Amino acid sequence: MIGGLIFLLFSLGMLAMMVLCIAGIWRVFAKAGEPGWACLVPIWNLIVLVRIAGVPGWYVVLLFFPLVNIVGSVLIGIGVAKAFGQSEAYGVGLAFLAPIFYPLLGFGPNEYIGPGGIPATPRPPDPYTPQTF
Repeated sequence: MIGGLIFLLFSLGMLAMMVLCIAGIWRVFAKAGEPGWACLVPIWNLIVLVRIAGVPGWYVVLLFFPLVNIVGSVLIGIGVAKAFGQSEAYGVGLAFLAPIFYPLLGFGPNEYIGPGGIPATPRPPDPYTPQTF
């Protein structure tokens, strides 16, 4: 009886943590101008995350090899952190403590700057389009 109750409480706690993580990553994707639902699609979420981080796309391949995936996730985490104006230490936190740092990034006040932390420069107006003042 007690074991069943402990299992139920543990399961509900894990479910709550999963929902919080998914919601946090969904918000990170939405802040970066990507569709939030992309965080739910396997492999595609990694491709979108690499795009947000501004690192080369082949970094996704690093995530499929043991031990190398640690390096890949740290590099991608640092890229995501820089894209939101955070430090490299925050990126390491994204890599190793994702259930804490992604919700903080998603629900926090941080705004998406651009891939690699470089602000996107607005395009100059096209001289061939009529301008309205």
